[in-house]
Amino acid sequence: MERIVHESTNECADQSRETQTLLISGVPDDISNLFLARVPRSHHMAMKCVSRRWRDFISSDDFCEYRNKFNLAESWIYALCRHNTCGRVFLHVLNPSSSRRSWRRVHEIPPHITFRDGMGFAVLGKRLFVLGGCGWVEGASDDVYCYDAAINTWLHLQPSLSTKRLGVLILAILANSSVFDLLIAFCRCFFACETLDGKIMAIGGLGVNSKAPQTWDIYDPVTKACVSCSDANIVRDIEDSFVMDGKVYIRGGTGAAVYDGLSGVWKRVEDDMASGWLGPAVVVGDDLYVLDQSFGAALTMWCKETRVWIRIGKLSQLVMTQQCRLVAIGSNIFVIGKDCSTVVIDVENVRKKTVNGVMVCSSIPKTWDDTIDVICCKSIAI
Repeated sequence: MERIVHESTNECADQSRETQTLLISGVPDDISNLFLARVPRSHHMAMKCVSRRWRDFISSDDFCEYRNKFNLAESWIYALCRHNTCGRVFLHVLNPSSSRRSWRRVHEIPPHITFRDGMGFAVLGKRLFVLGGCGWVEGASDDVYCYDAAINTWLHLQPSLSTKRLGVLILAILANSSVFDLLIAFCRCFFACETLDGKIMAIGGLGVNSKAPQTWDIYDPVTKACVSCSDANIVRDIEDSFVMDGKVYIRGGTGAAVYDGLSGVWKRVEDDMASGWLGPAVVVGDDLYVLDQSFGAALTMWCKETRVWIRIGKLSQLVMTQQCRLVAIGSNIFVIGKDCSTVVIDVENVRKKTVNGVMVCSSIPKTWDDTIDVICCKSIAI
């Protein structure tokens, strides 16, 4: 009888431990994963308060990959902005699918970069990277800061102390913290920053090294290696960049150049394409759009087949009269201007909603009194 009691007690203890490790009591984790992944992103913060196990799962890369796998990921827009009243840099976020679409300030950024200028801005997975930059009393930096959108936390990823240690730039992508370190081999500011095939590229710009304007660094999180290269075709004074068809395009004061990810070679962009790239560019699906602000604000599209620029329509001058940034989510282009005033253009239906050549769009007004300049914008899908 005593043996039976002990066996029953042990069995109950095993069941209790199994229940404690399950995300939802009595439900296999593969089913629970599907349930939790379907909860809208705006509720994720509240879900983390249920238990430590929920918090760890919802903050993990696995959760993001699960939502992406089943097309459940939601993209939010993050804007790095400078407040003109105090000169400080802040990060703002917009949830485009919210019924009350409005910008709000995110967790304050690290104090070391609040007054820097010329920083790079890149996204890998659920993490946003702020790289390099310079200040009034400091030269170009190789600092790298990471904002994890899933846990709303900033981390300072220490740069390498020597550009010769190109192979040793990551401590690890740890199973629990999932943090990786990054190096800008040359200290940079006012450079282009893009992601291609899961790698971060820091291109051109200014730096303490005179060779910086015609160099680029590529960081590969899989091999944990960073490679620095140089090419005379990289244009100086880079103003804009985008990624399309496995290639990185940059535009500067001396023209435009394109990097082929397969060949690893930079070439100058042909004149017919470069001549129409007169403003911020964004890729929607397989199509390239540019907001030409030479005279007002007109949206144009690059036709790959005929190699000509097609005028789609113009924005009202009462809506957009200043320099803007573009972000694409689905078929929508978000035109983000001063003070984060935002216009949303649905490129699938825009031609049906044009009055006297002016596109009919929805708008998101600013929600604060401060004067804000938008430095850069990116979207993060979780």
